[in-house]
Amino acid sequence: MREIESESESLSLVMAMGDATEPPQAKAPKRLPLLLLALNCAMLSLGTCGGPLLMRLYFLRGGSLVWLSSALETGGWPIIFLPLAAAYSRRRSAQGPSARLVLMDPFLFAASAVVGVLTGLDDYLYAYGVARLPASTSALLIATQLAFTALFAFLLVRQQFTPYSINSIYLLTIGAGVLAMNTSSDRPAGESDGEYYAGFFMTLGAAALYGFVLPLVELTYKKAKQAVTYSLVLEIQLVMCFFATAFCTVGMLVDKEFQAIPTEARNYELGEAGYYVVLVWNAIVWQFFFLGAIGMIFCASSLFTGIVIALLLPVTEILAIIIYQEKFQAGKGVSLALSLWAFASYFYGEFKLGKKEKENAAAAAEEED
Repeated sequence: MREIESESESLSLVMAMGDATEPPQAKAPKRLPLLLLALNCAMLSLGTCGGPLLMRLYFLRGGSLVWLSSALETGGWPIIFLPLAAAYSRRRSAQGPSARLVLMDPFLFAASAVVGVLTGLDDYLYAYGVARLPASTSALLIATQLAFTALFAFLLVRQQFTPYSINSIYLLTIGAGVLAMNTSSDRPAGESDGEYYAGFFMTLGAAALYGFVLPLVELTYKKAKQAVTYSLVLEIQLVMCFFATAFCTVGMLVDKEFQAIPTEARNYELGEAGYYVVLVWNAIVWQFFFLGAIGMIFCASSLFTGIVIALLLPVTEILAIIIYQEKFQAGKGVSLALSLWAFASYFYGEFKLGKKEKENAAAAAEEED
């Protein structure tokens, strides 16, 4: 994880959604970056565990619109206007009429739009998989995202590989293979092998694509020609989610899903009102996921964000088994054990690497003295 203290100048007003015009002399209290990291971790945890369960609830109770579900993953983007309005109000009170309403420059806007379209495609792949797989199975498959994140983080932002990270990638790959060999006992009733495998590989595709998106966001931060503050991060998230939702909305128009919504709502097992409640909470909880993910990339790194997501996925699996009474076969148990082993391996490797870097820094400081 990269050092958060290097961002202290631009983070001095972070908890109040401050902006890049803070004087360089203003030092942020050390607790503020840590509190921001904890806040984003909490949002990411809520979204990672709650989002898949709510999406699965939609499909289990009679929902079938995949593009609608994918649009809901980022459809809660108007929520971001609330902290952005607070940020602007604070800037205006500090700077007067000269305060900028929008901090983002054209480069960041274009980059965020591209990442947003990729996110929309990822939303569709993931929703397609959730529609056809038990939530516990899709959670284990999405755990392979850590392997893809590590690979793309190495290629895009030169994230270091260690023997422990390579071991974790190998274990996650084997875990996905174990699941693939146990389709007959895991397939939902009435679903063909072809439908199951389509959901299986769509979910793997979603893991790979989001494993690419996370380092791409980190690379965007690094290439930005302006100071990246949390207010700016919120603007990036807003643009990303808007374009992702627009991408999925086009899919809804092409598949004529808007016309199907009223009929589906009337026939929904939880009732028409329950149908819309499920949709609204899907949008809200998924927005916590994306806000937490992009915030943690800002505070730490894309790979660290991928680790936290992967670490939470077994929790999602266990909750799905408890709430939806999904089967827990031996194959899932083996895959879960391999996933946990992979996470432990990666964390231990990062701990050793961090300890070694501190020792090297201390030795260099002694030599300078």
